[in-house]
Amino acid sequence: MRVVIAEDLFLLRDGLARLLREHGFEVDAVDNGPELLDLLLDDPPGVAVVDVRLPPTFTDDGLRAALAARRRHPGLPILLLSQYVEQLYARELLDDGAGAIGYLLKDRVFDADQFLDAVRRVAGGGTVLDPEVITRLLRRNDARGTVSALTERERDVLQLMAEGRSNSAIAAQLHVSDSAVTKHIASIFGKLDLAPSTDDNRRVLAVLAYLNQ
Repeated sequence: MRVVIAEDLFLLRDGLARLLREHGFEVDAVDNGPELLDLLLDDPPGVAVVDVRLPPTFTDDGLRAALAARRRHPGLPILLLSQYVEQLYARELLDDGAGAIGYLLKDRVFDADQFLDAVRRVAGGGTVLDPEVITRLLRRNDARGTVSALTERERDVLQLMAEGRSNSAIAAQLHVSDSAVTKHIASIFGKLDLAPSTDDNRRVLAVLAYLNQ
């Protein structure tokens, strides 16, 4: 699988490229937004790992390039990296509802297994959101009362759903049965007025889209 990396810090860019190549990926790497956009438009990769803030402006050049590429190639897998939790970027990612998206804090890339798992999950059409991003979204919307109707256990299930976990993975994490998780999820959708879906990725996107309204 081919991966495009867009990161302006040489040491981080080089380290990610080496890690990915060691695990069988083909890698192209750039350090600015315009070159990233050209690569994504001309030869879409299996997944792009993109720093939100890139030259030339060091604001949101990476994000804008990724969004422009996804408009041309819907569903193009994008894994964004950011130094801080910026809720706007999570919302921008979720808006098109096409899946194959991720948003990790840069601290997470120093855990090689976690980073490689995120790359593979996004490339496979899944959703990967940093737990801290999810926590911020839940906290903000809880203050507005949007998740106040959920029980503590349902909030735990919702957070794990938002991280892209399957029902079985949620059950294992919470030490409950699969059937208990299924009941919790049905209750969550009912309380949030969201229609259940058999598509796990669409389910995650629906929940997060609601939380991020």
